[in-house]
Amino acid sequence: MGNSIVMSQTKQVEAFLQQTVKAISDYLNETTITGLLHEQEGGRKAYYEQLFSNLRRLVVYCEEGLEACRVVLSDEPFRKAAAEKVLYRIYHSCISEFFAPKGDTWYEDSRSAYTGRNSIKFRQTPPSSFKNLLSSLESGFQTIREELEFYETDYRTKIIQSK
Repeated sequence: MGNSIVMSQTKQVEAFLQQTVKAISDYLNETTITGLLHEQEGGRKAYYEQLFSNLRRLVVYCEEGLEACRVVLSDEPFRKAAAEKVLYRIYHSCISEFFAPKGDTWYEDSRSAYTGRNSIKFRQTPPSSFKNLLSSLESGFQTIREELEFYETDYRTKIIQSK
């Protein structure tokens, strides 16, 4: 891939991560477990704590990815190999964490992706505000996943060939 394509993808991912970090941070800063328990009758505190834990982990990965994109984009001259490595890591941390978080509090139903509906399914009933947040983020994660899938195989191939 040419430098301009990789740079363009890095800028696209940077913009996506900036929006994602803002949305998740705003939610985490405004929401409490107690608030979620009031929002959802019969809600389970332990499950909500797991939801929050996964969301915190996701925002940390996204913040790290955002910072890495900014560093790579500020380098002169643009280092394509470094950018590809950053995009590969973002694919494996941010994107993977969104669709398959630790603890499986939610998961991706890959069959739903073909129907045009949201593919994120929850193990238990989440509060509506949490479900709405993930729904609002899902299309962006889907788009970036499609953009970065190339790095799943290409970067690994380059690493193996260099050994």
